[in-house]
Amino acid sequence: MDLQTELDFIISEGNDEEKQVLSLAVQAIKQKRERNSAYMSGFLGLKGSFVGEDEYEFSIPITPFMMNGAGMVHGGITATLADSVMGSLIYKRMPEDAKGVVTADMNVRYLAPGRGKQLISRAKLLRMGSSLASASCEIRNEKNHLITHATATFFIIR
Repeated sequence: MDLQTELDFIISEGNDEEKQVLSLAVQAIKQKRERNSAYMSGFLGLKGSFVGEDEYEFSIPITPFMMNGAGMVHGGITATLADSVMGSLIYKRMPEDAKGVVTADMNVRYLAPGRGKQLISRAKLLRMGSSLASASCEIRNEKNHLITHATATFFIIR
């Protein structure tokens, strides 16, 4: 089947979960076009805000796209969320002459299964140097259960 036929079939015959995943794909394409962000940011629905001087937060709904076979958020999605919120914080706080930031090292500690309706990921700036920056992150669900703790170092591109 060609793409149009597949899309028409999912829209007319697909279950709610399949339609939701398709909707996320459309959201990712729109966000890429509008903000030039990574497709993954669109799939996850990432929109951040500062919640303190050096703290940045993403709050996202848990969707079928994120789930693994055991019925919890896939560990790779959780790690991506942690990397994204820390990277966004560092990017927004980087020196004016910098061109961007990339992850140099990241440690992720999975403390509990990712379950619930929402994930709240909060990053804190630990250090901003001239070539490296460090941050930490906690990911909790809507009931404030700690799911993941992560730390990372980012290389500042000049």
